[in-house]
Amino acid sequence: MKTFLIAGTQSGVGKTTVALGIMAALKSKGLDVQPFKCGPDFIDPTLHHMVTGRMSRNLDIWMCGENFVKETFFDHAKGADIAVVEGVMGLFDGGVSSSASLARCLGLPVILVIDVRSMAETVAAIIKGFEVIDPDLVQGIILNRVGSRRHLDLLKNAIVRHCNSDLFLGYLPRDQWFEIPSRHLGLFMANDAPLDKKAVERLSCAVSDFIDLERLMDLQIKPVKIKEPLNLDCTISETGGDGPKNNNDGYTQGHEITIGIARDEAFCFYYEDNLDLFRKMGARITEFSPLSDTAIPDGIDAIYLGGGYPELYAERLSENHEMLNSIRDWSIRGGVVYAECGGFMYLTQGIEGLDQKFYPMVGIYPVRAKMNYRLSALGYREIEPVSGPFAAMYKGLRTAFAQHGIPRLKGHEFHYSTIEEMPPEVDRTFRLADGRFSGYLIKNTLGSYIHIHFGNTPWAVRRFIEFSKGAGGHGI
Repeated sequence: MKTFLIAGTQSGVGKTTVALGIMAALKSKGLDVQPFKCGPDFIDPTLHHMVTGRMSRNLDIWMCGENFVKETFFDHAKGADIAVVEGVMGLFDGGVSSSASLARCLGLPVILVIDVRSMAETVAAIIKGFEVIDPDLVQGIILNRVGSRRHLDLLKNAIVRHCNSDLFLGYLPRDQWFEIPSRHLGLFMANDAPLDKKAVERLSCAVSDFIDLERLMDLQIKPVKIKEPLNLDCTISETGGDGPKNNNDGYTQGHEITIGIARDEAFCFYYEDNLDLFRKMGARITEFSPLSDTAIPDGIDAIYLGGGYPELYAERLSENHEMLNSIRDWSIRGGVVYAECGGFMYLTQGIEGLDQKFYPMVGIYPVRAKMNYRLSALGYREIEPVSGPFAAMYKGLRTAFAQHGIPRLKGHEFHYSTIEEMPPEVDRTFRLADGRFSGYLIKNTLGSYIHIHFGNTPWAVRRFIEFSKGAGGHGI
């Protein structure tokens, strides 16, 4: 298998730019490129898709477990000519969720990107440090934002003198065409066109001219082993009495339901593997747009409102009264709604933007959301469901697998908004690892700031399908 992971010495060194350039250059050579992203990020995968035409997959060991990560990687990489994984933060940052941990888990050779914009000979000290910490991990070096030919000579001479010179694979010149603009949640997404076709072509040509793609593609993956996972078959009764039942692929087909997924510029944060899990367990997925459609789709059994940028489209969302009424009526009747982060904000009384204007929204939750200039929450979350669609199945599985330990739900939280204090009579659905409560349940509407990945907890997908089937759009 031809594959490698592109890492950085730290955040902001340009690894996304380098990754996109390499993907585009390989694509221009007629290769089928499968992209992946280390960690929980939603934005970079959309840029990967823009360049390669293939859906990028998140690989997060902490949220999903090693086996799910391995299965996801090898399953989606096997049909491509080459797999390119973009790392997260600095190579060793993040413990089990770091790029280094992922590379070791999958046996991937690492290409280290170094931003040399404000340095010269010191680059050797940085490379030497990575060589000392893990001599076998980094298999190549790419220098980013090289200012001139003389600058390049200083850098290369220092590397040859003090480091393994075979690591040098090339560089990218400092060029404003390559800069990807950013906003409060990170880089702009692909549908915002942060790089036009001309810029992508220019980046691709630079990679072909200045980076040794042939050597890069010759890097060898190390063999890894996939362990037999603990079977969390979802046919287990809620009391745990039936015990586990083996399956070939670890999944069972549930009662067929149809889930309406909100997907447009305002709601665009979804883990593709989550949607695949729903499909594997018998759910049909149909998409709709809260921005432009006037009603939720006919014949659905549940609504899934993902995260995104509702604050950037607050006026349009607020003015689409037909859609607001459609979702409100569905929720009031007891229809199942699952909302994460931006989707949760959409279900509040409204959103107060940075411009101090208030934009009314669906109004299920009796609180307002307010945008802030500073980050309000960031980090992984481990969740024990205490009420709502996931709680009963969790309790039953915990009993059935008491000797093994049942994985809790895991997810990630990253937002600049806050909500007013939720009234105490509204049910709290999640207990976090630190004892705090999060997530709120009104009838069959569950909203939370947490983006959950179900890769390590497929039982939750099965329970959501059963819950939605029982509700039938009108409560249970």
